Amino acid sequence: MSSRAIHRVNENADVISSRYALNVNINAARSLMGILRTNLGPKGTLKMLVGGAGQIKLTKDGAVLLKEMQIQHPTAALIARTASAQDIATGDGTTTCVLLCGELLRQAERYITDGVHPRVMVDGYELARERALEFAETFFDEVNLPMVNGEPDREVLINIARTSLRSKLHTEMADLLTEICVDAVLGIRAPGESIDLHMIEIMTMRHRLDLDTRLVRGLVLDHGTRHPNMKKRASNCKILFANLNLEWEHTEVNSAFYFKDANQREEMAVAEREFVNKRVMKLVEFKNQHIAEDEQFVLINVGGIDSISLDILQKHNIMGIRRAKRRNMERLAKACGGYCVNTENAIVPDCLGSAEEVYEHVLGDDKYTFIEGVPNTRSNTILIKGPNDHTIKQIKDAVRDGLRAVKNAIEEERVVPGAGCFEIACSRHLREYKATVQGRSKLGVEALAEALLIIPKTLASNSGLDPQDCIIKLNDAHEDGVMAGLDVETGEILIPSDEGIFDNFCVKKQYIQLATVIATKLLLVDQIIRAGRAQKKD
Repeated sequence: MSSRAIHRVNENADVISSRYALNVNINAARSLMGILRTNLGPKGTLKMLVGGAGQIKLTKDGAVLLKEMQIQHPTAALIARTASAQDIATGDGTTTCVLLCGELLRQAERYITDGVHPRVMVDGYELARERALEFAETFFDEVNLPMVNGEPDREVLINIARTSLRSKLHTEMADLLTEICVDAVLGIRAPGESIDLHMIEIMTMRHRLDLDTRLVRGLVLDHGTRHPNMKKRASNCKILFANLNLEWEHTEVNSAFYFKDANQREEMAVAEREFVNKRVMKLVEFKNQHIAEDEQFVLINVGGIDSISLDILQKHNIMGIRRAKRRNMERLAKACGGYCVNTENAIVPDCLGSAEEVYEHVLGDDKYTFIEGVPNTRSNTILIKGPNDHTIKQIKDAVRDGLRAVKNAIEEERVVPGAGCFEIACSRHLREYKATVQGRSKLGVEALAEALLIIPKTLASNSGLDPQDCIIKLNDAHEDGVMAGLDVETGEILIPSDEGIFDNFCVKKQYIQLATVIATKLLLVDQIIRAGRAQKKD
């Protein structure tokens, strides 16, 4: 960079001006695009992230990479935050957003080098963006998500989840998680209500292989019973969810007690113990009155249960679990029925939930409690297993994206053909639209039409194919009226809807919006100022 471009304003601020500022922004975007482009698609490569203490993470998920990488360049960090917003909003399309943003700036650079003012390109981009979003609204087929007996077609949802997961995991693992994600979302879905993915617990267990991951139609708690003689397995269970304090209570304020002699101290300790024991005995009485002989009584408590209370529960054949997470109380109520009580006087038979089986699984020093055979599936658990931490983390990130993909498809009731089909069709539509645009703004329309082709080109290059040859084949197919996508295995064309390759409509809409907005903002930057009022050290 020329030294003339840097002007000393004061002792604490530098300025990069004119075309040099634009070059800085474009180079940063292209560098970030170069890092992420090899990750795109089912044939994308992995990145290894190594932490300061030697932690290893293998991933091809763009959102994880942008979150974990230490990005210091301000422009690259701005693009990364924008792409992360894509992941927050839709759960997918992060890499695509970065690629399109970088390609938009690269296309603009060609015209700006020839003397076109950035404002002209920005005006063209804004026209093209609005047209592309209008085209996206029409480029879907409502029959892609048919309803069967009032429920979304499971096969179409499986195709959507598979398309998302295969871009993040190897094929065998992605196919296993596909059905798990679809069944988990369909299980918690209620007609007329929004889908709350928080009702799906994601539990990790460092055990066996990643292919042992499964869906538990119930709940898995990451703790177990705390009494050595308490039963570890119960069948035909009645479950009480409670927020009771079954231990010696501390005062809420700092206080001190003064005793005249040891007898007073002993009397107070006995009184406190009796207070807790009365609560426990009310549970025992309730069990004796309302629980049949062939039923087992299980207590899941948010508060603590001290050792004496645990011993009383064990002697009366009650399975007690303490320190349950508050977030699991709502999940337990939705899965097992019943509701959580906050005082021993509110316990009635209607507040009890039920389950066919409650059992404890011990793995090393960790204990897990499985609650299975629940009457409702409005809450369930995805149990992720793996031999090491980085495998588990990779699967966990992918599962979250798969769940979001299924949720988006159900709520939108429409999907878009994948495999680069939408990008080719939108690019052709913008080129037709360019003929109706007056003035130099059509340069921006042409640039966006060309930039959209970065997606099928990258899919082809990551698969070891010739990008130009693939683009020509796709354009010829669309010219003949065939909505074709790219077969990454052979390099030939395929019909995405026939092969079950679908993307979420909101993902396409969101990345076009975000990428063009951030690209236009960066094109209008003509000065980069290192701002700050750091005091000069003496």
